[in-house]
Amino acid sequence: MSVESARAFYERIATDELLQKQLQNAVSDEQRLEIVLAAGYSFTLPEWEAALAQISKSGDSISDTELDAILQRRHFVNAGGLKVVPYQLPTKVWSGLKQTSFGKVLRRLFNPSAWSIRTKLSVALLAVALIPMSFTTYHNLQESLKSAEDSEYRKLELLATSNASRLDQLIIDIQRVAVQVSTDKDVVGFLAATNPQKQTAFRSSMQRTLDNVFRSNPDYDVVYIIDTKGRCLAATDPTFISQNYAFREYFRYSIQGRPYVSGIIVGTTSGRAGIYFSNPVRSEGGKIVGVAVLKIKGEDIWAIVNALQAGSQSYAFLVDERGVIISHPDKSLLYHSLAPLPANKQQQSETDRLYGVDQIKSLDVPELASVIVGAKQTSHTSYYSPIEQTRQMVGFAPLQEQPWVLGVNKAHAQFDAPLNQLIWQNSYSLLAVGAIATIIALILAQSIAKPIRALTKAAQSLVEQDDFDTHQLAKASDANDDIGQLVRVFLQMAQEVKAREQKLKQQVMELNVEIDEAKKARQVADITQTDYFQELQQKAQKIKGRMPKNDETETDYFQQLHQKAQNLKGRAN
Repeated sequence: MSVESARAFYERIATDELLQKQLQNAVSDEQRLEIVLAAGYSFTLPEWEAALAQISKSGDSISDTELDAILQRRHFVNAGGLKVVPYQLPTKVWSGLKQTSFGKVLRRLFNPSAWSIRTKLSVALLAVALIPMSFTTYHNLQESLKSAEDSEYRKLELLATSNASRLDQLIIDIQRVAVQVSTDKDVVGFLAATNPQKQTAFRSSMQRTLDNVFRSNPDYDVVYIIDTKGRCLAATDPTFISQNYAFREYFRYSIQGRPYVSGIIVGTTSGRAGIYFSNPVRSEGGKIVGVAVLKIKGEDIWAIVNALQAGSQSYAFLVDERGVIISHPDKSLLYHSLAPLPANKQQQSETDRLYGVDQIKSLDVPELASVIVGAKQTSHTSYYSPIEQTRQMVGFAPLQEQPWVLGVNKAHAQFDAPLNQLIWQNSYSLLAVGAIATIIALILAQSIAKPIRALTKAAQSLVEQDDFDTHQLAKASDANDDIGQLVRVFLQMAQEVKAREQKLKQQVMELNVEIDEAKKARQVADITQTDYFQELQQKAQKIKGRMPKNDETETDYFQQLHQKAQNLKGRAN
């Protein structure tokens, strides 16, 4: 790009009629730009202005009045005759002379003022139809999604509440059995006996009582009694006898006169997981003489919890007051904490070997632990699971009889499946309506733009060829709308313009005749006012005033007159 290229283009367009016509016939700025580039010229608007400034300094410039005429008629007349100058392209065209066709398309795409009227009408109609509908569809979709999500969370909460109630009822029933064992007269008499002979008298009946309780429910793992020192004196499982359980939390609580229900912990003797129910045994005088313990199988609790499902990828789990998982369908996750335990709780759990493991590992889900551990009300939450590596949703409910929380977990992707289907259905509906609206918009825009294009073409033909095809506007002029009125006004205007043009041509012809006569008169005046013409006229008057002599014939007279005229002509030469 250079000023020299702009100046060369200026000089060429002044004489190249073919290039002039190509630029004049171009229907858009893009076509004019392509013509300029194809001719081998490349310059920007500032370079074009610089070239005009150089031309102005060199004396070849044009005046402001002539420049206005150029922009309107694309030509002007100077002393040297008719001179054609280039068409003045808009600024936005000069700024993109070196850009690619794709860049030009993008530039026009993001320049609404350069759009055709059909495109503008189509975009406007589509915007009016689709924008409100899109907002309405989006709002309805968001409300539907929120409603569906709330409904799903509510479902999870109801499932958790239902299963928590079942566990509460089971705990209440087992506690009643533990109370019955601790208040049985044979158990009380056995533990209250002060010597071995009395204990022997109650042992057989006491053992029968323990065995009857054990056989009454298949969920029971073992039933046994402990003296005040923590030593097991009788049990349905002989391996428990003589074992000391003074370190167990259930013994420490009950020996102080309080009933106790443990979590699902692993027995040090049997190595089996279960829940321990303990109750103090009191003598007739109210003195605590021992502790009655009833253990139920952990597998049965797990079976109750695991039976609860909200879908193929959902499951239930149970968390105790420490945040340790005591029931989970994946056995490898049992006795893992949701978040790292404090040092004191970690040490206590390892010392008492509550869960039968050397160390309680963490699943590192603090987002879930902060909400679910120690929860007092039914609620829900969502969290990211590092195990599944997906987003999970949980509905949970606390138990009333124990500080445990039962949660029902469901993968968010499973919940998203019907929602995605709902989104696609709304999208299809929007696309279908958009397609219909697009067709209608194009048809309406075409019906409006077609007569306008015909009117534009007729106006261009009127400018370039002084005539146009009226048949193209005949159909549009029959319409009763604003376009029809515009076409009728244009046809009337065209007729008046033609009439005025004919009148102007006649006036120009008459003016030319008057100018020719005046010119001839001025030329005659210029000739007759010379000294030579005045002298010649005087001599002609003398010759005209001279009469022939009597003895001269008329022929002699004219011969003499001719001879003098030749002499005068020679002198003039």
